[in-house]
Amino acid sequence: MEKSKNLKEVVVKIEGKDWSDALDKAFKKINATKTIAGFRKGKAPKNVFLKHFGVESLFYEASNICVDEAYNKMIEDNKDLQIAAQPILDIRTVDEKFIEYVFTLTLKPEVKLGKYKKLDVKKDKVKVTKEEIEHEIKHMREDYKEIVIKDGKIESGDIAVIDFEGFKDGAPFDGGKGENYSLTIGSNTFIPGFEDQLIGHKSGDEVDVNVSFPEDYHAEDLAGEPVVFKVKVHEVKQTKLPELDQDFFEDLNMEGIDSKEKLEAQVKENIKTRKDAQADDKYIDELLEKIAEDTEVDIPYTMVDDEVTHMLEHFKEHIMMQGITIEQFYQLTNSSEDKLREEYKDEALKRIKNRLIIEKIIEVEKIEVTDEEVEAKVEELATKYNMTKEEVKKQYDNNLDYISYDLKVTRVFDIIKGE
Repeated sequence: MEKSKNLKEVVVKIEGKDWSDALDKAFKKINATKTIAGFRKGKAPKNVFLKHFGVESLFYEASNICVDEAYNKMIEDNKDLQIAAQPILDIRTVDEKFIEYVFTLTLKPEVKLGKYKKLDVKKDKVKVTKEEIEHEIKHMREDYKEIVIKDGKIESGDIAVIDFEGFKDGAPFDGGKGENYSLTIGSNTFIPGFEDQLIGHKSGDEVDVNVSFPEDYHAEDLAGEPVVFKVKVHEVKQTKLPELDQDFFEDLNMEGIDSKEKLEAQVKENIKTRKDAQADDKYIDELLEKIAEDTEVDIPYTMVDDEVTHMLEHFKEHIMMQGITIEQFYQLTNSSEDKLREEYKDEALKRIKNRLIIEKIIEVEKIEVTDEEVEAKVEELATKYNMTKEEVKKQYDNNLDYISYDLKVTRVFDIIKGE
């Protein structure tokens, strides 16, 4: 790709009264923070200020004051261009008389679309196994599980409520003590071998647990070292799953489900629906991958960089929802923003190419969506999510172009699937 083919430089000049007014505003803002001998803070006349600091000291602040005006002018003068990434801004020239901003625009690249119909790609067939149904029902039962006191020996899967204290060479070490700790046996929460040595013991037992810390343990003085934990077992608990009876079916509150057979049938249908959706997503992804092999497009680096930034912001939001900051994530995973950005590049490139392919098919097939179709989709979404139509529109910031675009994309998928 020749750089000039998809990148366009636009120069915007701010001069005359607009620039002199910006310099005056910059002077007032900066002068308010300065103290010059013989004057109160912020009260020095402009000529005195300029003698001390020079007019150049105003340029940065004045440029910030004018940048929105320059950006709006650039957008207005180039509204017919298809800008495909966030414009890059530089300052070419600045002095007392004017400032010149340079915007580097990334234009939507040309797409030479290959074959996109009657592709040799098959959708996976979906089937639901008995094991999958049983596994799903077990998860449902676990949502209503009870934790009960067990009068017996500890087994794998039980919960042992314990006090423990660790000793190395007969002396206690930091961080090795806990009281009334609920430990699920088999969870591998503690050092390897710890939980296994509690199996067979019961409430009231005192146990010496002999283990060695892993070689890569974070505390150097304990890494690879043998230690003894003195453990007191207070209670043994076990998880009790509900039976598949009427009480359980009432708790589930699933319409029409009042027997094991009906529950299994509904679970099978739910799993099939989920697997059908996953198979369809995979099918579309493979179709787009096939189309991409025969499609020519030069994707500017700025589009990739923009997409990576969006992916990174989404990941940061996801991490914050997990209760940690992105900085903590980098520390825990020995990673960094630069490493993540590099990892995201291939996926970003794939997403952009797929998007450009979809938009080209919309253009070639002359796909249009009517206002009535958009309103019908809004009503469908409102019914599906038990919302009002106004609430649905608010989710899209009242910009129904998003819904219109989604409908067009659905049509594209129907075309490439041959439906």
